[in-house]
Amino acid sequence: MLPAEVATFFLALSCCHWGPVLAGLPQPFDRLYYSGVRAYFQKDWLATEEYLLGALQSRAQVRDAKLACHAQCQTEEDEDQGEVARPGAPLHLRKLGVFEGAPPVPPSWPDHLRELGVFEGVLRRAECQSYCLAQRVGPASRHRTTRDVEDEFRRREPYNYLQVALFQLQKLDEAASAAHTYFVANPRHLQMKEDMAKYQKMPELRVESFRDLEAQPHWEAYEAALRHYDADRYQEATVLLEASLNESFKALEECRVLCEGPHNEEEEEEGAEEKHMELYEVIADHYMQVLKCKQQCVLDIATKPGRRYPIDDFLPSHFDLLHFAYASVGDWQKAIECAHTFLLFYPHNQTVAARLSQYQSSSGEGQDGVARENVRSYIHRSLMEKGLIYYAVENLDLTFDDPDPWTPEYLIPEVARERLRDNKKKASEEDEDEPERGPPPYDGPTVTLDARQLNGTRRVVLDGLLSEEECGYILRLAKVAGGSGDGYRGRRSPHTPHENFQGLTILKALKMAGEGQASLADARLYLEASERSRKMTEWYFPSADTPLHFSYTHLVCRSAIDGQQEGRIDLSHPIHCILDPESQECWKEPPAYIHRDYSGVLYLNDDFEGGDLFFTAMDAATVTAEVRPKCGRLVAFSSGGENPHGVQAVTRGQRCAIALWFTQSPEFSEKERTEAEEYLRKIDESANKASQDKVRQRTGGRLSPEPPASGETEGTSTRNHKKMAAQNKRDEL
Repeated sequence: MLPAEVATFFLALSCCHWGPVLAGLPQPFDRLYYSGVRAYFQKDWLATEEYLLGALQSRAQVRDAKLACHAQCQTEEDEDQGEVARPGAPLHLRKLGVFEGAPPVPPSWPDHLRELGVFEGVLRRAECQSYCLAQRVGPASRHRTTRDVEDEFRRREPYNYLQVALFQLQKLDEAASAAHTYFVANPRHLQMKEDMAKYQKMPELRVESFRDLEAQPHWEAYEAALRHYDADRYQEATVLLEASLNESFKALEECRVLCEGPHNEEEEEEGAEEKHMELYEVIADHYMQVLKCKQQCVLDIATKPGRRYPIDDFLPSHFDLLHFAYASVGDWQKAIECAHTFLLFYPHNQTVAARLSQYQSSSGEGQDGVARENVRSYIHRSLMEKGLIYYAVENLDLTFDDPDPWTPEYLIPEVARERLRDNKKKASEEDEDEPERGPPPYDGPTVTLDARQLNGTRRVVLDGLLSEEECGYILRLAKVAGGSGDGYRGRRSPHTPHENFQGLTILKALKMAGEGQASLADARLYLEASERSRKMTEWYFPSADTPLHFSYTHLVCRSAIDGQQEGRIDLSHPIHCILDPESQECWKEPPAYIHRDYSGVLYLNDDFEGGDLFFTAMDAATVTAEVRPKCGRLVAFSSGGENPHGVQAVTRGQRCAIALWFTQSPEFSEKERTEAEEYLRKIDESANKASQDKVRQRTGGRLSPEPPASGETEGTSTRNHKKMAAQNKRDEL
């Protein structure tokens, strides 16, 4: 059933206007959900509340009914076990005793009729569950829905819509709970992060207002247990770990029951032959689908809402923690029991085996102890299921990703081992599926994070492109020459009113240096730093015979405005992606996406708060990776829709970086950079001419020094020449 807290939540909101939703049998939850979403976009907040709460409650009722009916029919099956079936009897009359005209009942099924006995049991179970569900929630077909809808409920999407409707209806306490429920499962959702910040600042709300309405008891107990365990409070840890185990096995069994749903047809590839399976193939295919789902349930309970990956060895790890915790409080019997239980999963683990011997010696009673029977039964059932699945892998071309690292190797057929080795090799190759690269253009820079570590594609973080000293010179240039505004289109603060924005192009920097307002050496370094970034990006993302050209180069500083950071929820730079809501693809809109193939950010400092670069999923809302700026760090990535990104708010200090865009189309090369290079060439020519004039003045019109005078050694002449060259260099600078 629903937790009391959630039921109270629903009842508090339902009042009297639920009508047919709460009266009688529940309505199909997918239909209620779609109605709620339509009402949301029509801004009919009351209808949104009614339909979405109805959808959540209806789905919970259907789920509870499936669990109850499974338990009831299992009990009836156990009671009927051993009874002789009567072929030909209407199944709904099976409890009425012998009926008129019934044939003699055989004492057992003969071999040639054994199949009928198997299917008689299947039909009985089907009739029981169908009848039970119909009584509780109506025909099962009313509540069958698509995988997409199930995924949305699993991601808690209804709560996102619901919290807005409740907020608009001024039901702030309920809105905060709905928002918190969604946020727990989607902690990187940017809009919800902003909404939660708003709720937390509302004086009407208390800590108790932020309830997780979908809280999973085993996670609450497990995390509390770990806190006690880490603090060496082992007595409290054992109590909570045991509670977590009990709730975990309960959640595991519920997940397994819900796997016994309708057959999901695999999407066939375009052009693939249509499958025409015979009776036994269809039965085997559906049954294998159910068994694989049941095997994956252990990953389901081991994955905390909001996390991408499960905890490794979630169930065995409980016993690894428990045997040590019980030993720490002197409960040797329990310590021995838990060590034995852990060894059921890993019988060759020498560390725990040694601990077990210590516990048995320390008990003083020579206790041998035994493993827990429920875990022994769980492992036995799991191995039997794996045996059937691996038989299908070997003989029916089934694929299976075994979720348990403790599965004994003898159970896995050679064909599956080969496939496993191939998959590992392929995964390794994919990790190493880097294009052929020559040696890097510079010795200093190193790859810090690749695309896999950044949870995306065509992304990289490189460190060491600039030294601290070089960063200081470019920062000095930004301070001296950087103008207020973006330095490009004259926009003072183009992205947020909470920050001052300064931008400096290379051409402007060189012109100011030429006029004596900035250091020419600093401006040259700015140009050189951008070129280093281009070469490193081109090296890391090589494209055959297609070099990268600069599309735009911009030295940018963002400074937090004092007194305007309190309550701030916007970004320093919004996510760079115009998302098509239907195709879930980023549109390529001018000027940012038409011709730019790669982007880069070369950071100059880290003495500020906020300002991290982040990447999002294709929803442009869920953060997938974050990168902290530091001097000499280059983040480079492809500029397509696969890499939507933004910048967190700078809340204190100033963040400076060189923003870079590259193109593989030379016709879109940065014109201003060409002008800058031409301007620098003229400065150099002028400096060289001035230097030569000075040399002529010193040497009587000659450009080369006089030959050694009599009595002057070659070494003396060379030293004089070096002094003159050094003087010329100083003059030039």
